[in-house]
Amino acid sequence: MKPNLALSITSVLSILLMTLHVTSDVLHARLGNPEAGGLTFVIVPMLVVWLYGTLLLPDRRSGYVIMLVGSLLGLAMPVIHVMAAGGELAKGSGPFLFVWTLHALGVTSMFALILSVRGLWSLRRGQSR
Repeated sequence: MKPNLALSITSVLSILLMTLHVTSDVLHARLGNPEAGGLTFVIVPMLVVWLYGTLLLPDRRSGYVIMLVGSLLGLAMPVIHVMAAGGELAKGSGPFLFVWTLHALGVTSMFALILSVRGLWSLRRGQSR
């Protein structure tokens, strides 16, 4: 499989997992918290930009940068939740799907991060010739 195709597939999968994760956050948030609805106004435009970079700019420097930033965002979700949870991550209703989504998001985001850095590096080497 070509690295650019693998990066596009992995980024779209990360976007899907991010939407599942954010949906779970919104459903389980307490009223008054940013996750209770206000987060949607921030995360949806970010996911649209990430999707645009993935599908319409896959071989361009700007596309690689957008996918790199999106991957960092996806990779931050498990870290933020583990740090904020204080050992209470797997408690509450529906913990299996929530924790699985965090793990899958972390894996796909890390892989997309590696592939986007590799793509940026290959563009840099191609220009120096």
